[in-house]
Amino acid sequence: MDTSEQAMADLALQIKHWGQELGFQQVGITDTDLLEAEAHLHNWLANGYHGEMDYMHRHGLKRSRPELLHSGTLRVISVRLDYLSETGVTMNQNLTDPTSAYISRYALGRDYHKLMRNRLQKLADKIHVEVDDLKPGSMRAFVDSAPVLEKALAEKAGLGWIGKHSNVINRKAGSWFFLGELFTNLPLPVDTPATAHCGECVACLDVCPTQAIVAPYQVDAQRCVSYLTIELHGSIPENLRPLIGNRIYGCDDCQLICPWNRFAKMSGEQDFSPRHRLNAQQLLDVFSWDETTFLAKTEGSAIRRIGHHRWLRNIAVALGNSPKSSLIVDALNSRLSHEAETVREHVQWALARQGE
Repeated sequence: MDTSEQAMADLALQIKHWGQELGFQQVGITDTDLLEAEAHLHNWLANGYHGEMDYMHRHGLKRSRPELLHSGTLRVISVRLDYLSETGVTMNQNLTDPTSAYISRYALGRDYHKLMRNRLQKLADKIHVEVDDLKPGSMRAFVDSAPVLEKALAEKAGLGWIGKHSNVINRKAGSWFFLGELFTNLPLPVDTPATAHCGECVACLDVCPTQAIVAPYQVDAQRCVSYLTIELHGSIPENLRPLIGNRIYGCDDCQLICPWNRFAKMSGEQDFSPRHRLNAQQLLDVFSWDETTFLAKTEGSAIRRIGHHRWLRNIAVALGNSPKSSLIVDALNSRLSHEAETVREHVQWALARQGE
């Protein structure tokens, strides 16, 4: 294997070309030095901002030291893939209609994990063909399913900077994109890290419905709507329920308000187009789904991971936040005998709200 500086520079250019051929909008390369991000992570964990997400500290230093996660890693190839499937106007219409069910836009289509991992594996296969004596297992693909500080890696690889809302922002493409990584032992040249361009803007802090962005670059997950509706397994704190509005799976407010997203590009990926009209469902309709219907409507979607009980829990909260309606009261009463205590509790809360 020719690891000369010129050979590695040529290979890096080829990798970026292959990445774009595979549909990635951008490919960057970085080293494994994440000590600054590691300190930020430790402070975040020390503040308890991770809530019930114990996996954030379960793997020790593997998250911030890639070579411990995959032995021999010298470089990380970071990629991004746009997923936006509709305009901000359409999203805001959905969000501001209290009878409509708002679902975070990343989850409307096919689950991105498998799609991106398959493409990263194809990229790895191309590299193996190009580099004849590269040992099997010398590269490993990750897509948000292992202890990887993907945002810090993307920032170092030049894909964008981590904004005050903790999402990665690209000057030419906003923040509506997924990230993925390919760990490799190849001594490839690294790209220039992205620089921050949030300036004095605090729009994302101001718009957050639960004020979860407690300071620039600091998100208290325990208050975040995405955490409350997706990661939290039990009861949603009562003081936060009225603030959730009609958001039944995740939250996009900080991205919708971000001025850099005026440069966001619509995705050409058909797999990310909304399935089963999930971008335009009414709360009463999705609340009526039994478990079989829920599983059918969310097949292949990231939504399925929360299960039917949490789905009903979240919608009950949204119905409690809706304008008073006898139809809503009837629907809530139909779930009062549900076998899951968590569902019953949130239904009772919603009924009390409807009766106020």
